[in-house]
Amino acid sequence: MAGQSSSQAAPHVQWWKPALFLLVVLVGLWYVKWQPYYGKAFTAAETHSIGKSILANGDPSPLKAAWDYAMVYFLAVWKAAVLGVLLGSLIQVLIPRDWLMRTLGQPRFQGTLLGTIFSLPGMMCTCCAAPVAAGMRRQRVSMGGALAFWMGNPLLNPATLVFMGFVLGWHFALIRLVAGLLTVLVVASLVQYLVKERDLPAATVETSAVEPQGSFMARWSRALWQLFWSTIPVYILAVLALGAARVWLFPHADGAIDNSLLWVVAMAIAGCLFVIPTAAEIPIVQTMMLAGMGTAPVLALLITLPAVSLPSLIMLHKAFPAKALWLTGALVALSGVMVGSIALL
Repeated sequence: MAGQSSSQAAPHVQWWKPALFLLVVLVGLWYVKWQPYYGKAFTAAETHSIGKSILANGDPSPLKAAWDYAMVYFLAVWKAAVLGVLLGSLIQVLIPRDWLMRTLGQPRFQGTLLGTIFSLPGMMCTCCAAPVAAGMRRQRVSMGGALAFWMGNPLLNPATLVFMGFVLGWHFALIRLVAGLLTVLVVASLVQYLVKERDLPAATVETSAVEPQGSFMARWSRALWQLFWSTIPVYILAVLALGAARVWLFPHADGAIDNSLLWVVAMAIAGCLFVIPTAAEIPIVQTMMLAGMGTAPVLALLITLPAVSLPSLIMLHKAFPAKALWLTGALVALSGVMVGSIALL
């Protein structure tokens, strides 16, 4: 009977599913991230620039500013956004849930550390990584593991660190690496410790004991549809709103943003609210430094601008308890203030 039961269980080990997921990851990241960034690194080394600031030349009209920013932003991120939704849906149907729970599902430091490691090849901005984090949460990945993956993508992006070294200087890249790693690990661990899993929205809690029913295409279509409608519409609306508000979030008065604690706090909060494409924080702070911004608020922005954004927090409202998201934003802002304060010593 035992041998018969074993022979019946063997066919359920469908190796092609994780293999297909890995193939999509490799091809998608090569096309969207790795290959373009390889060429961009040489441009950064030769010109000490990766383009102009996405905040430059903002229209004084809020409606026009919202539309202009949204067009520039979405043209820069749409491929990565599509890949993020694709991977967030596929992880729900191709990766065994028990494997995810044994690794990233552990509510201990191990899950947070693995989430950080798995984030390194992704190189996605906070909004493009959000659908993947949401898909992970639907598979019962721990808050610490999912948050570390989500924040690690933009904060620990190896390509961004290389660009930063060539454009801003390697001392900025080193500070970003050390401070970014501490931010990811400490914030994710604290949220995991302070917010209980029982606070999850009921719609997110799924039983892992029952095998999902239906064909692969039916289950994937259902996961893709649910993930799309729970993340993308609010994402678009939030980007439009922030595009209209950018003139107030990031003032352009030459020389006005000096090395003071007030400006460090202000830029840390603004950085947590605003949304940017991958590595866009580099030309933003480069432009602001040329206009007279002090080093302290620059350091705050280099942490908070890529780490979180209001649209990405809204995108995850069904995947995490509200307390976890508010706490994440507040802790990232605090991290930005602490890092920026280094230049005030």
